[in-house]
Amino acid sequence: MAEPFKNLIHAGLVAVAARHLGRVRADFPVAEFVRLACTGLEALELKQRVRHVANAFAATLPAGFADACAVLEASLAPARDDTDLKALVPGEAGLAGWIVWPMTEFIAARGLAHPERALVALRELTQRSTAEYAVRPFLVEHEALTLATLQRWTRDPSAHVRRLCSEGSRPRLPWGLQLQRFVADPSPTLPILRALQDDPSEYVRRSVANHLNDIAKDHPDVVADWLDEHLPAASPARRALLEHASRTLVKRGDRRVLAVWGVAAPLRGTATLTIAPKRVRLGGSMQVEATLRSTAKSRQRLVVDYVVHHMKQDGTARPKVWKGWKVELGPGETRALTKKHGWKPTTIRTDHPGRHAVELVVNGKVVARSAFDLRA
Repeated sequence: MAEPFKNLIHAGLVAVAARHLGRVRADFPVAEFVRLACTGLEALELKQRVRHVANAFAATLPAGFADACAVLEASLAPARDDTDLKALVPGEAGLAGWIVWPMTEFIAARGLAHPERALVALRELTQRSTAEYAVRPFLVEHEALTLATLQRWTRDPSAHVRRLCSEGSRPRLPWGLQLQRFVADPSPTLPILRALQDDPSEYVRRSVANHLNDIAKDHPDVVADWLDEHLPAASPARRALLEHASRTLVKRGDRRVLAVWGVAAPLRGTATLTIAPKRVRLGGSMQVEATLRSTAKSRQRLVVDYVVHHMKQDGTARPKVWKGWKVELGPGETRALTKKHGWKPTTIRTDHPGRHAVELVVNGKVVARSAFDLRA
């Protein structure tokens, strides 16, 4: 099993941070910071560890917010020109990587009364990790200022800063404060996305796609309109972005979006779905096997997904669409499709034993069904 993310914020990392903070400010209370940050750290989960270390920063950095920002900024490693996230680690030159998250948490907690200075600090910090979570309270409390700043930053030389403009303002950023204002009305962030959708960095464009996909969950017509406007004559890079941005609506079988991508026509032919084995243990895996038979005289473009109706603890089911295949099915062709589906434990979903229905969906329409038993 992969190492839990929480273990990436540990006593050794705290010690490295303390050394660099002491390097840039001779009177920084190194021992006190280490004591506060490490006491009880191992018992905490990831976001609790972030807040815990942020509280240690708050207790030991200078009382003046601008002075505190200056200390943090001076402790950072030089900014990189690339987007190699694995290279964002602390070293002899300064701090980067996971320790930056508690720094941004400190800025978000203490900086709301000083938004201009706080945003300057977040611009520096995001180049050594990410400030996507910390910028969100400023969008809530200082919307006009923060949006204007992000719009200006869409022209920043750093891809990390440009990505922050999109990622930090996503309505439904995972792990982040949900921006209810933009969930209800996404229009304030659309100029940012317009400025970044043809960004030279794939790292930035990927964030734009995820932002649009967030919007699609609440305002499908906004994204459908965006596709109508921006897909014609799109470059290959923009086309890939828009395809990724469409994924939720394609999964939902949204007719407008399916039509835009040329996959709205129903399957002309037959389909079967088989799950093997019929009894699957938690932690194990199963094979999803679909067979499509064309009765058409022309080629068909097909998006083939499958829906697993996950059993909940109360005995009801919750459907989840899983990506399957994109198929060009020839006239009279029979095509067999297989995919391994694992049931290993995850941190984002709890699976419960019971009967699970499965549906095969082709171009947004259910064309076949099956079922299996998930066992403890």
